[in-house]
Amino acid sequence: MSIVTRLARLRENMAEHGLDYLLVTQPENRVYLSGFPDRDPSAGWLLVGVQSGFFLTDFRYVEAVRAGVRGLDVVLATPRLSDALVALLGQVPAGRLGFEASHLTFEQHRELAERLQGQHELVPTTGLVEALRQVKDSDEIAAIAAAVELTDRAYEHAVGLLRPGITEKQVAWEIEKYMREHGAEGVAFEPAVAAGPNSAVPHHSSTDRPIGEGEPVWIDCGARLNGYCGDLTRSFCLGRADARFQEIYDLVLKAQLVAEAGLRAGLTGVEGDALAREVIAAAGYGESFGHSLGHGIGLAVHEAPRVSRTGTEVLVAGMVTSVEPGVYIPGWGGVRIEDVAVVEEGGIRVLTRAPKQSIIG
Repeated sequence: MSIVTRLARLRENMAEHGLDYLLVTQPENRVYLSGFPDRDPSAGWLLVGVQSGFFLTDFRYVEAVRAGVRGLDVVLATPRLSDALVALLGQVPAGRLGFEASHLTFEQHRELAERLQGQHELVPTTGLVEALRQVKDSDEIAAIAAAVELTDRAYEHAVGLLRPGITEKQVAWEIEKYMREHGAEGVAFEPAVAAGPNSAVPHHSSTDRPIGEGEPVWIDCGARLNGYCGDLTRSFCLGRADARFQEIYDLVLKAQLVAEAGLRAGLTGVEGDALAREVIAAAGYGESFGHSLGHGIGLAVHEAPRVSRTGTEVLVAGMVTSVEPGVYIPGWGGVRIEDVAVVEEGGIRVLTRAPKQSIIG
Protein backbone atom coordinates (compact mmCIF):
# COMPACT_ATOMS: atom_id res chain seq x y z
CA MET A 1 0.00 0.00 0.00
CA SER A 2 1.42 3.35 -1.01
CA ILE A 3 1.99 6.25 1.37
CA VAL A 4 -0.60 8.22 -0.59
CA THR A 5 -3.19 5.51 0.05
CA ARG A 6 -2.34 5.36 3.75
CA LEU A 7 -2.71 9.11 4.07
CA ALA A 8 -6.04 8.97 2.22
CA ARG A 9 -7.34 6.30 4.61
CA LEU A 10 -6.19 8.37 7.58
CA ARG A 11 -8.05 11.39 6.24
CA GLU A 12 -11.21 9.28 6.10
CA ASN A 13 -10.71 8.43 9.79
CA MET A 14 -10.09 12.10 10.56
CA ALA A 15 -13.33 13.07 8.83
CA GLU A 16 -15.26 10.52 10.89
CA HIS A 17 -13.87 12.16 14.04
CA GLY A 18 -14.52 15.70 12.83
CA LEU A 19 -10.82 16.60 12.63
CA ASP A 20 -9.31 19.17 10.30
CA TYR A 21 -5.72 18.28 11.23
CA LEU A 22 -3.87 15.51 13.02
CA LEU A 23 -0.49 15.91 14.70
CA VAL A 24 1.38 12.59 14.53
CA THR A 25 4.21 12.26 17.06
CA GLN A 26 4.30 8.49 17.71
CA PRO A 27 7.42 7.13 15.93
CA GLU A 28 5.92 3.98 14.36
CA ASN A 29 2.89 5.95 13.19
CA ARG A 30 5.24 8.47 11.58
CA VAL A 31 7.13 5.65 9.84
CA TYR A 32 3.86 4.12 8.61
CA LEU A 33 2.56 7.36 7.12
CA SER A 34 5.81 8.68 5.67
CA GLY A 35 8.03 5.71 4.86
CA PHE A 36 10.94 7.43 6.60
CA PRO A 37 12.46 4.60 8.65
CA ASP A 38 14.15 6.38 11.56
CA ARG A 39 12.29 5.70 14.82
CA ASP A 40 13.99 8.34 16.93
CA PRO A 41 11.15 10.30 18.57
CA SER A 42 13.04 13.52 17.83
CA ALA A 43 13.34 12.77 14.11
CA GLY A 44 10.15 14.61 13.31
CA TRP A 45 6.41 15.18 13.55
CA LEU A 46 3.74 14.95 10.90
CA LEU A 47 0.90 17.41 10.47
CA VAL A 48 -1.79 15.88 8.30
CA GLY A 49 -4.56 18.11 7.01
CA VAL A 50 -7.64 17.34 4.97
CA GLN A 51 -5.82 18.11 1.74
CA SER A 52 -2.20 18.68 2.76
CA GLY A 53 0.48 17.01 4.81
CA PHE A 54 3.79 18.10 6.28
CA PHE A 55 6.85 16.35 7.69
CA LEU A 56 8.52 18.61 10.26
CA THR A 57 12.13 17.74 10.97
CA ASP A 58 15.38 19.41 11.97
CA PHE A 59 18.79 19.94 10.42
CA ARG A 60 20.03 16.45 11.39
CA TYR A 61 17.42 14.65 9.29
CA VAL A 62 16.13 17.11 6.73
CA GLU A 63 18.22 16.00 3.76
CA ALA A 64 17.43 12.33 4.32
CA VAL A 65 13.74 13.12 4.70
CA ARG A 66 13.74 15.21 1.51
CA ALA A 67 15.40 12.36 -0.36
CA GLY A 68 13.16 9.61 0.93
CA VAL A 69 9.68 10.99 1.62
CA ARG A 70 6.92 11.39 -0.95
CA GLY A 71 3.40 12.71 -0.49
CA LEU A 72 4.33 15.12 2.31
CA ASP A 73 5.88 18.58 2.21
CA VAL A 74 9.13 18.73 4.20
CA VAL A 75 9.50 21.60 6.68
CA LEU A 76 12.85 22.44 8.27
CA ALA A 77 12.19 23.06 11.95
CA THR A 78 14.23 25.90 13.43
CA PRO A 79 15.07 25.79 16.21
CA ARG A 80 12.52 23.24 17.52
CA LEU A 81 9.75 21.04 16.12
CA SER A 82 7.20 22.90 18.22
CA ASP A 83 8.33 26.25 16.78
CA ALA A 84 7.84 25.02 13.23
CA LEU A 85 4.47 23.51 14.12
CA VAL A 86 3.13 26.72 15.66
CA ALA A 87 4.36 28.74 12.68
CA LEU A 88 2.75 26.33 10.24
CA LEU A 89 -0.56 26.29 12.13
CA GLY A 90 -0.56 30.06 12.04
CA GLN A 91 -0.70 29.92 8.23
CA VAL A 92 -3.67 27.58 7.87
CA PRO A 93 -7.40 28.10 8.63
CA ALA A 94 -8.46 27.53 12.23
CA GLY A 95 -9.86 24.09 12.93
CA ARG A 96 -9.97 21.01 15.14
CA LEU A 97 -6.43 19.74 15.69
CA GLY A 98 -6.17 16.16 16.84
CA PHE A 99 -3.14 14.96 18.78
CA GLU A 100 -2.05 11.50 19.87
CA ALA A 101 -3.06 11.50 23.52
CA SER A 102 -1.01 8.43 24.38
CA HIS A 103 2.21 9.98 23.08
CA LEU A 104 2.22 13.79 23.23
CA THR A 105 3.52 14.71 26.69
CA PHE A 106 1.64 16.91 29.14
CA GLU A 107 4.35 19.56 28.84
CA GLN A 108 4.20 19.53 25.03
CA HIS A 109 0.42 19.84 25.16
CA ARG A 110 0.59 22.71 27.65
CA GLU A 111 3.09 24.61 25.51
CA LEU A 112 1.12 24.05 22.33
CA ALA A 113 -2.14 25.20 23.91
CA GLU A 114 -0.51 28.36 25.26
CA ARG A 115 1.12 29.28 21.99
CA LEU A 116 -1.91 28.61 19.78
CA GLN A 117 -4.02 30.90 22.00
CA GLY A 118 -7.24 29.20 21.02
CA GLN A 119 -6.71 29.50 17.27
CA HIS A 120 -7.13 25.73 16.94
CA GLU A 121 -9.15 23.43 19.18
CA LEU A 122 -6.87 20.71 20.56
CA VAL A 123 -8.64 17.33 20.44
CA PRO A 124 -7.17 14.20 22.07
CA THR A 125 -7.29 11.12 19.85
CA THR A 126 -6.50 7.47 20.44
CA GLY A 127 -5.64 4.87 17.84
CA LEU A 128 -6.45 6.69 14.60
CA VAL A 129 -3.26 5.56 12.88
CA GLU A 130 -2.92 2.35 14.90
CA ALA A 131 -6.33 1.25 13.60
CA LEU A 132 -4.93 1.42 10.06
CA ARG A 133 -1.75 -0.40 11.06
CA GLN A 134 -3.68 -3.39 12.45
CA VAL A 135 -4.49 -4.83 9.03
CA LYS A 136 -1.40 -5.54 6.99
CA ASP A 137 -1.14 -5.50 3.22
CA SER A 138 0.71 -8.18 1.29
CA ASP A 139 4.01 -6.29 1.33
CA GLU A 140 3.84 -5.86 5.09
CA ILE A 141 3.03 -9.54 5.62
CA ALA A 142 5.99 -10.48 3.42
CA ALA A 143 8.25 -8.19 5.47
CA ILE A 144 7.03 -9.72 8.73
CA ALA A 145 7.52 -13.22 7.33
CA ALA A 146 11.12 -12.37 6.45
CA ALA A 147 11.74 -11.03 9.96
CA VAL A 148 10.19 -14.16 11.45
CA GLU A 149 12.36 -16.37 9.24
CA LEU A 150 15.52 -14.58 10.34
CA THR A 151 14.39 -14.85 13.96
CA ASP A 152 13.91 -18.60 13.52
CA ARG A 153 17.41 -18.96 12.09
CA ALA A 154 18.95 -16.94 14.90
CA TYR A 155 17.23 -19.13 17.48
CA GLU A 156 18.41 -22.34 15.78
CA HIS A 157 21.93 -20.92 15.65
CA ALA A 158 21.83 -20.30 19.39
CA VAL A 159 20.48 -23.78 20.06
CA GLY A 160 23.54 -25.21 18.37
CA LEU A 161 25.75 -23.43 20.90
CA LEU A 162 23.88 -24.48 24.03
CA ARG A 163 25.70 -26.42 26.72
CA PRO A 164 25.46 -26.57 30.50
CA GLY A 165 27.34 -23.61 31.97
CA ILE A 166 26.75 -21.12 29.18
CA THR A 167 25.13 -18.01 30.63
CA GLU A 168 21.85 -16.37 29.74
CA LYS A 169 23.68 -13.25 28.53
CA GLN A 170 26.05 -15.24 26.34
CA VAL A 171 23.15 -16.93 24.55
CA ALA A 172 21.31 -13.61 24.19
CA TRP A 173 24.38 -12.00 22.63
CA GLU A 174 24.84 -14.86 20.16
CA ILE A 175 21.25 -14.36 19.01
CA GLU A 176 21.62 -10.62 18.55
CA LYS A 177 25.01 -11.02 16.86
CA TYR A 178 23.59 -13.55 14.40
CA MET A 179 20.65 -11.31 13.54
CA ARG A 180 22.82 -8.29 12.86
CA GLU A 181 25.35 -10.30 10.84
CA HIS A 182 22.57 -11.74 8.68
CA GLY A 183 20.80 -8.59 7.60
CA ALA A 184 18.75 -7.32 10.52
CA GLU A 185 18.83 -3.57 11.08
CA GLY A 186 18.42 -4.34 14.74
CA VAL A 187 16.54 -6.43 17.24
CA ALA A 188 12.83 -5.98 17.77
CA PHE A 189 13.60 -6.13 21.50
CA GLU A 190 16.53 -7.26 23.63
CA PRO A 191 16.77 -11.06 23.38
CA ALA A 192 15.73 -12.65 26.67
CA VAL A 193 17.06 -15.94 27.96
CA ALA A 194 15.66 -17.28 31.24
CA ALA A 195 16.91 -20.40 33.04
CA GLY A 196 15.76 -22.20 36.17
CA PRO A 197 13.68 -20.05 38.54
CA ASN A 198 14.31 -17.03 36.28
CA SER A 199 11.99 -18.60 33.70
CA ALA A 200 9.07 -18.04 36.09
CA VAL A 201 9.34 -14.31 35.26
CA PRO A 202 7.51 -13.73 31.94
CA HIS A 203 9.58 -10.62 31.06
CA HIS A 204 12.90 -11.67 32.56
CA SER A 205 16.05 -9.82 31.43
CA SER A 206 19.07 -11.99 30.68
CA THR A 207 21.68 -12.27 33.44
CA ASP A 208 25.04 -13.91 34.05
CA ARG A 209 23.32 -16.98 35.50
CA PRO A 210 24.66 -20.22 33.96
CA ILE A 211 22.16 -22.57 32.35
CA GLY A 212 22.07 -25.95 34.07
CA GLU A 213 21.16 -29.37 32.76
CA GLY A 214 17.57 -30.45 33.28
CA GLU A 215 16.13 -27.06 34.32
CA PRO A 216 13.42 -25.06 32.54
CA VAL A 217 14.74 -22.58 29.96
CA TRP A 218 13.02 -20.27 27.54
CA ILE A 219 14.38 -18.00 24.83
CA ASP A 220 12.38 -15.00 23.58
CA CYS A 221 13.79 -13.05 20.63
CA GLY A 222 12.87 -11.12 17.52
CA ALA A 223 14.69 -9.58 14.57
CA ARG A 224 13.74 -6.28 12.97
CA LEU A 225 14.12 -6.45 9.20
CA ASN A 226 12.97 -3.84 6.66
CA GLY A 227 11.24 -2.04 9.51
CA TYR A 228 9.10 -4.99 10.62
CA CYS A 229 9.43 -7.28 13.62
CA GLY A 230 9.65 -10.95 14.35
CA ASP A 231 8.87 -12.57 17.70
CA LEU A 232 9.57 -16.09 18.92
CA THR A 233 9.63 -17.98 22.21
CA ARG A 234 10.72 -21.56 22.72
CA SER A 235 11.02 -23.52 25.99
CA PHE A 236 13.12 -26.58 26.69
CA CYS A 237 15.48 -28.37 29.06
CA LEU A 238 19.11 -29.18 28.29
CA GLY A 239 19.94 -32.85 28.19
CA ARG A 240 17.00 -34.16 30.20
CA ALA A 241 13.60 -33.10 31.52
CA ASP A 242 11.80 -34.33 34.60
CA ALA A 243 8.13 -35.33 34.72
CA ARG A 244 7.00 -31.95 36.01
CA PHE A 245 8.57 -30.04 33.16
CA GLN A 246 7.26 -32.48 30.57
CA GLU A 247 3.73 -32.21 32.00
CA ILE A 248 3.72 -28.42 31.85
CA TYR A 249 5.43 -28.29 28.47
CA ASP A 250 2.87 -30.68 26.96
CA LEU A 251 0.04 -28.63 28.46
CA VAL A 252 1.32 -25.32 27.07
CA LEU A 253 1.93 -26.89 23.65
CA LYS A 254 -1.57 -28.37 23.66
CA ALA A 255 -3.06 -24.98 24.53
CA GLN A 256 -1.13 -23.34 21.72
CA LEU A 257 -2.15 -25.94 19.15
CA VAL A 258 -5.80 -25.68 20.18
CA ALA A 259 -5.63 -21.91 19.82
CA GLU A 260 -3.90 -22.09 16.45
CA ALA A 261 -6.55 -24.51 15.21
CA GLY A 262 -9.39 -22.26 16.38
CA LEU A 263 -8.26 -18.70 15.73
CA ARG A 264 -9.88 -17.09 12.69
CA ALA A 265 -11.34 -13.87 11.39
CA GLY A 266 -14.57 -12.96 13.13
CA LEU A 267 -13.52 -13.90 16.66
CA THR A 268 -13.00 -11.22 19.28
CA GLY A 269 -9.72 -11.03 21.16
CA VAL A 270 -11.51 -12.40 24.22
CA GLU A 271 -12.81 -15.41 22.31
CA GLY A 272 -9.38 -16.10 20.82
CA ASP A 273 -7.67 -15.85 24.19
CA ALA A 274 -10.19 -18.25 25.72
CA LEU A 275 -9.22 -21.01 23.30
CA ALA A 276 -5.89 -21.51 25.07
CA ARG A 277 -6.88 -20.24 28.50
CA GLU A 278 -9.61 -22.85 28.92
CA VAL A 279 -7.16 -25.66 28.20
CA ILE A 280 -4.70 -24.41 30.82
CA ALA A 281 -7.43 -23.66 33.38
CA ALA A 282 -8.93 -27.13 32.98
CA ALA A 283 -5.57 -28.61 33.94
CA GLY A 284 -5.48 -26.55 37.14
CA TYR A 285 -2.95 -23.94 36.03
CA GLY A 286 -5.29 -21.07 35.19
CA GLU A 287 -3.78 -18.74 37.78
CA SER A 288 -0.31 -19.42 36.35
CA PHE A 289 -1.20 -18.01 32.91
CA GLY A 290 -1.29 -14.32 33.72
CA HIS A 291 -0.64 -12.63 30.40
CA SER A 292 -2.50 -12.41 27.10
CA LEU A 293 -2.49 -15.15 24.50
CA GLY A 294 -1.34 -12.77 21.80
CA HIS A 295 -0.57 -9.28 20.55
CA GLY A 296 -0.30 -7.68 17.17
CA ILE A 297 3.09 -7.54 15.45
CA GLY A 298 4.22 -5.15 12.73
CA LEU A 299 6.33 -2.01 12.81
CA ALA A 300 6.24 -2.47 16.60
CA VAL A 301 6.66 -5.80 18.32
CA HIS A 302 3.64 -5.06 20.52
CA GLU A 303 0.72 -3.37 18.80
CA ALA A 304 -2.99 -3.86 18.18
CA PRO A 305 -4.90 -6.11 18.16
CA ARG A 306 -4.83 -7.74 21.58
CA VAL A 307 -5.87 -11.37 21.85
CA SER A 308 -6.57 -11.14 25.55
CA ARG A 309 -9.19 -11.36 28.30
CA THR A 310 -10.01 -7.70 27.60
CA GLY A 311 -9.57 -7.70 23.81
CA THR A 312 -12.88 -6.47 22.39
CA GLU A 313 -11.59 -5.97 18.83
CA VAL A 314 -12.81 -8.39 16.19
CA LEU A 315 -10.04 -10.20 14.34
CA VAL A 316 -10.06 -9.58 10.60
CA ALA A 317 -8.08 -11.05 7.75
CA GLY A 318 -4.68 -9.43 7.41
CA MET A 319 -4.02 -8.95 11.09
CA VAL A 320 -0.81 -10.51 12.39
CA THR A 321 -0.65 -11.80 15.95
CA SER A 322 1.49 -13.82 18.29
CA VAL A 323 0.10 -17.01 19.83
CA GLU A 324 1.96 -17.52 23.11
CA PRO A 325 0.36 -19.33 26.06
CA GLY A 326 2.51 -19.84 29.13
CA VAL A 327 2.57 -21.31 32.61
CA TYR A 328 4.83 -19.81 35.32
CA ILE A 329 5.49 -21.23 38.79
CA PRO A 330 7.51 -19.01 41.16
CA GLY A 331 10.59 -20.71 42.55
CA TRP A 332 10.55 -23.42 39.89
CA GLY A 333 10.29 -21.93 36.43
CA GLY A 334 8.03 -21.44 33.46
CA VAL A 335 7.16 -22.55 29.96
CA ARG A 336 6.05 -20.32 27.07
CA ILE A 337 5.77 -21.28 23.40
CA GLU A 338 5.20 -18.52 20.86
CA ASP A 339 4.50 -18.43 17.14
CA VAL A 340 3.59 -15.55 14.81
CA ALA A 341 0.55 -16.02 12.58
CA VAL A 342 -1.50 -14.18 9.95
CA VAL A 343 -5.26 -14.10 10.51
CA GLU A 344 -7.22 -15.36 7.51
CA GLU A 345 -10.93 -15.88 6.86
CA GLY A 346 -11.00 -19.57 7.68
CA GLY A 347 -8.21 -19.73 10.23
CA ILE A 348 -4.64 -18.54 10.68
CA ARG A 349 -1.43 -19.12 8.77
CA VAL A 350 1.49 -19.73 11.10
CA LEU A 351 4.68 -18.05 9.87
CA THR A 352 7.03 -19.43 12.53
CA ARG A 353 8.99 -22.54 11.63
CA ALA A 354 11.48 -22.94 14.52
CA PRO A 355 11.25 -26.46 15.97
CA LYS A 356 9.41 -27.11 19.22
CA GLN A 357 11.48 -29.44 21.37
CA SER A 358 11.07 -30.09 25.08
CA ILE A 359 14.62 -31.46 25.31
CA ILE A 360 17.71 -30.12 23.52
CA GLY A 361 21.08 -31.84 23.50
